[in-house]
Amino acid sequence: MPRRCSMSNKLLAGLAVVAVTVGTGEPVGAGTATGAATEWTQVLNNGELVALVGKSNEQIQNQLTQISQLAQQIETQLNIYQNLLQNTATLPSHMWGQVERDLNRLRSIVDQGQSIAFSMGNADDVLQQRFQSYATLKTNLPRNETFSSTYETWSDTNRDTIASTLNAASLTADQFDSEETTMSSLRSMSETADGQMKALQVGHEIAAQQVGQMQKLRGLVSQQMTMMGTWLQTEQTDKDLAQARREKFFNADVKSIPEGQKMEPRW
Repeated sequence: MPRRCSMSNKLLAGLAVVAVTVGTGEPVGAGTATGAATEWTQVLNNGELVALVGKSNEQIQNQLTQISQLAQQIETQLNIYQNLLQNTATLPSHMWGQVERDLNRLRSIVDQGQSIAFSMGNADDVLQQRFQSYATLKTNLPRNETFSSTYETWSDTNRDTIASTLNAASLTADQFDSEETTMSSLRSMSETADGQMKALQVGHEIAAQQVGQMQKLRGLVSQQMTMMGTWLQTEQTDKDLAQARREKFFNADVKSIPEGQKMEPRW
């Protein structure tokens, strides 16, 4: 019986070493497999080593998870910075058009010759000088020599005002092509804007272009009103002059027949 117990103990010890060795992934020792003596302290040390290796693997896995989360945070931050840079990027070029130059050309065209232009600061004074009022004509009726030059001034003023108004309308019509080119560029920029700042800048440029169009329209309307006012003033002055002449004619003193002269009927 003692011999059988000794052999059983050795067999159990060998199986334990085999199990520990398989768990650690190490090759099985020849001594243990053949039933060589193995101390229980070595078996316990191998078990502790397996436990330590298991804890190390868990720690490494946790560290890898933390590194992965940190990498995702860094990627998110980079995306935020990229979006920030994209939204704050400005346009490489601006399309403001030629509004100022066009308006200056409009002012110069309507102010030609004897025309009355909306851009004249003293248009009212000039109008009053060239077209006298009824009260002035009644007290100072122009004579033949002065009436000829006065009428010529009226004619030149009306003709030049009408011509300058038509030239201004023709100028704005000629500007349609360049304005459409500018608006086409702005539309293209608005469609391809890849950031909030670029979209806002395109919107501002379109608004500025609309303001320029309104200014040109105001210039045309103002010149048209000036032309109509000049023409109406000419018509009114002409009527006043005719009325003043009629009044002078009917209020003229009728000379009586001198004494000593008799009018005899003719037979």
